[in-house]
Amino acid sequence: MKIFVTGGTGNIGQNVVRELLSRGHEVVMLTRTIDRVPAYKTMAGVTLVEGTMHNHELIEGALKGCDGLIHIALGWGNDPVNMLDHDTRETAFLLDAAARNGLKNFIYTSSTAATGDLGDGLDETCAYRPTDLYGSTKAASEVYCLGFRQYYSAQGGYGDKVTLRRNIIRPGYTFSNPIVEGGASQSDQRFYTMALKVLSGEDLVYDANDGTQFLSGRQIAKVYADLMESDLNEEIFFALGKNRINWHEIAAIALEMVPESKSKLIVNGEPAQCAVYDVSKVKNTFGLEFDSMEDIREHVAWNLERARAFLAGEKLYNTNHEYS
Repeated sequence: MKIFVTGGTGNIGQNVVRELLSRGHEVVMLTRTIDRVPAYKTMAGVTLVEGTMHNHELIEGALKGCDGLIHIALGWGNDPVNMLDHDTRETAFLLDAAARNGLKNFIYTSSTAATGDLGDGLDETCAYRPTDLYGSTKAASEVYCLGFRQYYSAQGGYGDKVTLRRNIIRPGYTFSNPIVEGGASQSDQRFYTMALKVLSGEDLVYDANDGTQFLSGRQIAKVYADLMESDLNEEIFFALGKNRINWHEIAAIALEMVPESKSKLIVNGEPAQCAVYDVSKVKNTFGLEFDSMEDIREHVAWNLERARAFLAGEKLYNTNHEYS
């Protein structure tokens, strides 16, 4: 298949692109800066299209001949109207453009934020209860995906049916090492801050129950590829690790890797049974079940390497594609 991807240079996207290529698919990638990840310019099976989500005419042309679309890129706004314009509106455009250009499959990248606060055993059937604008735009875009079954011919009158299969993935905390030069990691800096503290001998202080169901970019990419290759329609999948892992457990790994560190690990509070998302649907559908601990160890080691370089005075290329 030829698959159009938005957000292909990012934390999740770079892993999805690699997984798709490994399965023999072609990738057409929309990127704001064509030189951001130089490796993509010469990578077999990759076609780069330089532009933004607002370049509708450009995207229309790039979709011709594609079979599927994976929308990972996030538009942002600091108020309701801007968030709607920059993210949900662009998702609605991609849905329409994909349908009009005869694509077969569309995958939207949502978030656990669409469902709001976590309750134990929360699964894909739960109601939308976002607690911020980010969750609101994700929930709104999900509804557009699910409700886009046909066009209208007039007010109150139904028009042509839509044959585009539309599915949704809800990631949680997804982390990754850059897999190509110039690639991204997650925007959250807690892994990197932890590495700096370990190397500088600062104490590491965490709440006993501060954690989540971490998932690596390498792992979540398999969910995207399996879903793109399926005939499923109007399905939602939580994509998270099966185990809840606490930050103090990760800090212990970092200290293990730097035995000479003077840092002390301080854990506040008492361990308690914490709520977890139900991730059985992705297991029952695709046979995918993820334990992210091995990938976390690799990610801790990578962050320690970066932190050592920074403390040695080297200029680092940060996860947002800016020098720091």
